[in-house]
Amino acid sequence: MIMKTAAPQVEHVQRKVLRVLTATQVLGAAGMAIGLAVSTLIAAALSGSDAVGGLAQTSAVVGAAVLALPAARLAARRGRRPALTLGYAVGALGAVCAAVAVASSSWQMLLPALVLFGGASSANLAARYAATDLAHPHRRARELSKVVWAATIGAVIGPNLADPAGRVLASAGLPVGAGPFLLAFVVLALAALGVWLGLRPDPLVVVRQTQPVVPSHCGGGGAPGGVGIWFSLTSTARLALIGVTLCHTAMVGLMSMTPVHMNHAGSSLRVVGVVISLHIAAMYAASPLFGWMADRLGRIPVLAIGASLVVAASGIAGMAPSNEAPQLAAGLALLGFGWSAGLVAGSALLTESVPVEDRPAAQGLSDLCMNAGGAVGGAVSGVVVTAWSYASLGLIVGFTALPLLVVCLFVTLRRPVG
Repeated sequence: MIMKTAAPQVEHVQRKVLRVLTATQVLGAAGMAIGLAVSTLIAAALSGSDAVGGLAQTSAVVGAAVLALPAARLAARRGRRPALTLGYAVGALGAVCAAVAVASSSWQMLLPALVLFGGASSANLAARYAATDLAHPHRRARELSKVVWAATIGAVIGPNLADPAGRVLASAGLPVGAGPFLLAFVVLALAALGVWLGLRPDPLVVVRQTQPVVPSHCGGGGAPGGVGIWFSLTSTARLALIGVTLCHTAMVGLMSMTPVHMNHAGSSLRVVGVVISLHIAAMYAASPLFGWMADRLGRIPVLAIGASLVVAASGIAGMAPSNEAPQLAAGLALLGFGWSAGLVAGSALLTESVPVEDRPAAQGLSDLCMNAGGAVGGAVSGVVVTAWSYASLGLIVGFTALPLLVVCLFVTLRRPVG
C-alpha cells in the first residue's frame, strides 16, 4: 500500500500524470491516424500492388510489437518517461523516413519506415499502464480508461488533417503523399517533447519510492524477463494477458474484412466509412464506462462482458449480408465495446496481479502479444474470407472468444472478485 504520509503528494502527482498522458495520447493517436489514413493507398500506388498496400498497415503493427519489449525494459530500468519518449521519438523518425520514401517513390523504403512509425503506437498503448502506477486500487481501471478515451480525439481529428497537409506540400511543389507524414512527424515530436518535459516526476519511479518493495518471483527479482516472464505469471495475470490479446485479435480480424465484405454489395466508401467510424467510436468512447464497471463490479466480470460482446458481435456481423449496413454497423459497434471492455479490465487486472518491479515486463509482454495477435488476426481473416466466407470468419471469431467467456464466468462464480 502507498504510505499515508506520501498519499497527498502521490495524489497530486497522479493528477499531473493524467493530464500529461491524456494530452500526449491525443497527439500520439492523431499522429498515427494521420499516417495510417494514407499509408495503404500510398504503398499501393507506389508499388502498383494491393498486396503491398495491405502490408503497410501490417508493417506499423509489427513496429509496435517489436518495440514493446525494449520499451518495457527501459521502463523497468529508468521509468515511464524515457520509455514513452522513445516510442514517440521512434515513430517521429519513421514518419520522416516515410516522407522521404514517398518523395523518392520507393515503396521498398516506405515499408521499413512504417515499421519505425509503428513505434508511436507502442507508446500509445503503454501510456494506459503509466496511468495505473499511482492510481488508487479502487480507481485503477477508471484512471486507465481516461487515457484510452483520450485516443478518441486524436483518432477522429487525425485522418481529417491528412488531406490539408498534402495540399500544403503540393503547393510548395513537393509530393502530396509526403505531406501527411511530415505533419505526423511534427505531431509525434510534440508528443515526445510533452512526455519528456511533462512527466516529471516519473510515476513508476514514484511508486517504487512510496510502496514497500515486495520480493519478486517474476522474471528474476524484478529484472525484465522478456517473453520468459510468462512462465512466472500467476494464473490471474495469464488470464488478463490472454483476455486482452484475444479481444484485440478478434477485433482486428473481424473489423479488417468488413469493408471488403461490404464492397461485394457495392457499398459506397461513405457507407463503409460510417460503419468503421461507429466501430472506432465504440472502441474508445465507452472506455470510461467500462473502467467504472471494472472498479465497481470487478475486473474478471467485465472481462467476461467483453468476451460476451465479442461473441455477440461476431454472430450479428457474421450473419449480415454484405448489403445490410445497419446490421454490420450494430455488429461492429458491439465489437468495439467488447474490445474496450477487454482492454480496460484486462489491463487493470494484469497490472495488479504482478509485483511493482515486474509490471513493466508483464505489461510489455501484453502489448507484444496484443500487437502480434492483431497482425495474425488481420492476415488470417483475409485467408478465411478468400477460402470460405465472411460468415465463416464470424463463426471462427465467435468460437475463439467463447473459451475466454467460459473461463471468466467460471472464475467469477467460484470466488468473489473485487
